[in-house]
Amino acid sequence: MTSLEDIQVTALKGVGDALAGRLARLGIHTLQDLLFHLPYRYEDRTRLTPIGSLHVGDVAVVEGEVVSADMVMGRRRSLQVTVRDNSGFLALRFFYFSAAQKKQLSEGTRVRCFGEVRPGRAGMEFYHPEYQVNPPPMPSPDQATLTPIYPLTEGIQQPRLRSLCQQAQRYLSRYPVREWLPDGVLEEYQFPTITDALSMVHAPPAGAPVRALMEGQHPAQQRLVMEELMAHQLSMLKVRAQIQSRQSLALLPQGDLADRFLDQLPFALTGAQNRVVDDIRQDLSQPLPMLRLVQGDVGSGKTVVAALAALQAIAAGAQVALMAPTEILAEQHYVNFRDWLAPLGLTPAWLSGKTKGRARDAVLSAMASGDARLVIGTHALFQDDVAFERLGLVIVDEQHRFGVHQRLALRDKGAAGDYAPHQLIMTATPIPRTLAMSAYADLDTSLIDELPPGRQPIETIAIPDSRREEVVERVRGACQSGRQAYWVCTLIEESEALQCQAAEATADELRERLPELSIGLVHGRLKASEKADLMHRFQAGELDLLVATTVIEVGVDVPNASLIIIENPERLGLAQLHQLRGRVGRGHDASYCVLMYHPPLSQNGKARLQVLRDSQDGFVIAEKDLEIRGPGEVLGTRQTGLMQFRIADFERDRGWIEAVRKKAPALMDDDRRVNALIQRWLGERIRYGDV
Repeated sequence: MTSLEDIQVTALKGVGDALAGRLARLGIHTLQDLLFHLPYRYEDRTRLTPIGSLHVGDVAVVEGEVVSADMVMGRRRSLQVTVRDNSGFLALRFFYFSAAQKKQLSEGTRVRCFGEVRPGRAGMEFYHPEYQVNPPPMPSPDQATLTPIYPLTEGIQQPRLRSLCQQAQRYLSRYPVREWLPDGVLEEYQFPTITDALSMVHAPPAGAPVRALMEGQHPAQQRLVMEELMAHQLSMLKVRAQIQSRQSLALLPQGDLADRFLDQLPFALTGAQNRVVDDIRQDLSQPLPMLRLVQGDVGSGKTVVAALAALQAIAAGAQVALMAPTEILAEQHYVNFRDWLAPLGLTPAWLSGKTKGRARDAVLSAMASGDARLVIGTHALFQDDVAFERLGLVIVDEQHRFGVHQRLALRDKGAAGDYAPHQLIMTATPIPRTLAMSAYADLDTSLIDELPPGRQPIETIAIPDSRREEVVERVRGACQSGRQAYWVCTLIEESEALQCQAAEATADELRERLPELSIGLVHGRLKASEKADLMHRFQAGELDLLVATTVIEVGVDVPNASLIIIENPERLGLAQLHQLRGRVGRGHDASYCVLMYHPPLSQNGKARLQVLRDSQDGFVIAEKDLEIRGPGEVLGTRQTGLMQFRIADFERDRGWIEAVRKKAPALMDDDRRVNALIQRWLGERIRYGDV
């Protein structure tokens, strides 16, 4: 039987190859895709508003007669159309217009338009309103609907997409949309049918509860929310099932590498570290691929845990790849592992995008032959020309910086291609439990929830940048008393070049103001060797003050550093600020973090900085970050494509997460249902053959 997923959008009136190509950019190929391209908000256009009762800021529908349409020359040329009704006059202003449009809006024409009232040179104005010329009568109250607003792409406007969705809805009476949620779930939550839910969200009738729809709480919306969250959960479980359908090398603990490594450490592992090491030891000993996420706050000792996992794999005759998202973090791991493993007779190999020519060829050859037992690098590790002789374990640091597909690309680089490598994922960004259950449903989770003994709480102070002079003096005092300090520069621009310029200017200013101090500068544009040298000099106490961009978010361990200044903290997320703050407080002295903001702070900005002042607990901070900024920002997923929902809103709908997590495994036996739900909601974003 034909269904909507079989009918291409070209079946709709007015959809040719060009429009179909633009719709494809939105992931819309079939009528089912179009019906599941859902509104993200609504506008109430069911009532006409008299022009005379408009106020600045109102969003309204008005109707009147065109009095004049004139080209106005100012800083920018514009078309100014004046409309009047019985109560007053309103200007419509268009900065982008054609001669045909000017002719269409000629004097005497009846026009209905929708827009936001703004103050302008002609009084109250609509800028680029949606409008109809010679409009039909307004629908009667029993026929009027809220107006849906859809996500768009270049070349498609709201009226066109709305029209296509209306056409697609007419097919609903003839062609079914298949129900994929089990009957028991529909009955348990008294959900409407999928057809009724789609009809409601695309065209809410006039009598529909406007507030519930506007807030995403209508039963039809919540039914779709639950199905979308279920599709995401199933997709993660399917990733896990596909990885674990292959064998891995059983890396049994053997030899004395781990004991020798622990003996040379100047500290004992915490109870939490020992617990996580046990989890990993058991996982690595199995012939099923380990899929484990290790969460630990800044300074909790995740890297030591990773080193023990690597040594277990190496002792069992396997190779290990450690991947980090940035050059500087990868370099830091390389330095740590090189220093730790040298007494054990092991030397890690290094591979990044900047490894070129003979050096790259030599590393690739050593990896392919098995001579390189541990390889540390960036995303360069999963490029096509990289091959391992016997890859048994992949360690990924700061997983949220990678897409799930990038991480899983290493799956096929396992030993001889027949075995999937074990995967150990580490993050110092504490992830709220509900978010972890959804975003990382494919992973087992271990927490290092205990800091090493002796770590000092960090006193956090927020002050305006008008008190910069006091801050400079505070740095002088700290450094003259034998301590060291960081000064972190942030810019709102994404440009690395501008970040570096800001840091350079700050370093020059501080060298002039503090000539008695030895000041270093580190940023992303320095060569790897220069950065490493500066970090080592700071660690060795040769530099008093290190001026840096946010690259030191994952910097070296300097117990003597007891003060960090962070400029413009309002421009960074709470998790990143917490990471930066964790650069200090590693010794036995009292440590301080000064958040030097640029006033005025928004209410949101004040709330965020207060969270940092009130708490040292990364998980508390992560929960607040999730409340304030949402999951896409917390996980860094705008880049990765993870958690980009069509109708679900993670903060609003987090109450569904536990129910979905419990119900999803029971569906996994029904491949047809699972695949249909994933295709419906995630479409092209999940390609299991590629991961």
